[in-house]
Amino acid sequence: MKKILVTGADGLLGSNLVRVLLSRGLDVRVLIQQGRNVPTLDNLDIEKFQGDVLDTASLEAAARGCEKVIHVAANTNVWPSRGEIYYKVNVTGTQNMIQAALKAGIERFVHVGSASSFGIGSKQKPGTEEDPCVSAKYGMDYIDTKVEGQRVVMEAVKSKGLPAVVVNPTFMIGPYDSKPSSGAMIIAAAKGQVPGFTGGGRNWVHVRDVAEAIANALSMGRLGEAYILGHENLSYKEAITQICEVVGTKPPRLTVPDFIIKTIGFAGTTLGNITGKAPKLTYPMAQVSCDEHYFSPAKAIRELALPQTGLRTAAAEAYEWFRANGYL
Repeated sequence: MKKILVTGADGLLGSNLVRVLLSRGLDVRVLIQQGRNVPTLDNLDIEKFQGDVLDTASLEAAARGCEKVIHVAANTNVWPSRGEIYYKVNVTGTQNMIQAALKAGIERFVHVGSASSFGIGSKQKPGTEEDPCVSAKYGMDYIDTKVEGQRVVMEAVKSKGLPAVVVNPTFMIGPYDSKPSSGAMIIAAAKGQVPGFTGGGRNWVHVRDVAEAIANALSMGRLGEAYILGHENLSYKEAITQICEVVGTKPPRLTVPDFIIKTIGFAGTTLGNITGKAPKLTYPMAQVSCDEHYFSPAKAIRELALPQTGLRTAAAEAYEWFRANGYL
């Protein structure tokens, strides 16, 4: 049985994805940076292969003998908002992985993008795969380079015959979030450290549902197509209230006006630029938190059999994992 190569396997999504692939009896090889600690992948029946998306020789060696590739690896940091490393990892790294996959003759390439690569919508008319990206206004290289990385994949489908499908997760919640990333919200709610709500909202999805749909994309979905992987469109007030109910704390009562959030974010960015330390809130993230980032997962439900698990379940599983692993 040939292997499935997974890049970026040690993050929130990758750690859940590897477990889903193993549950299906697949042979999994993961690409890990040399010297990187990967506790969420300990004691799993996988092959760990050392390499880097910026090292083409290591990618070619990693892809050799693999039947399919799932490219999860990305720089997802939001601080600093700008930086050359985003382009190197999210664009050049993707180009390198494409070349290695083509050289290895892989049968399917699943590229993990971001729902931010599409236009955002309202609850009444959520964004779809047909809506052009409008998030350049935030001035975040993470978002801009994910858009460019996806463009590179789609161009390779047309010009090089890359057998690729693109998947675009929304805001993922769930266990094995060792960083933590989105789980920082669960931890803050459990500690009673959420001071108030912002006026915006997101599409929220259980990370395992995303992993299941990605595994399905190894054999389902149309080449050259992109799929938004999401579930519930909830305001921050709605979502945080649900999370607080799950973790057993009282939700905040205050909705903070947009101008105050943006002022705090502006101060955070300014101070961060002076000190070099990452602020808790940047101006771009403050802007994001004030907007509605709602999407429709209808296409992925229809073509990738994307499961639909509620936020309460996702938050409960994340909370229990954090408790069991000493975060709380």
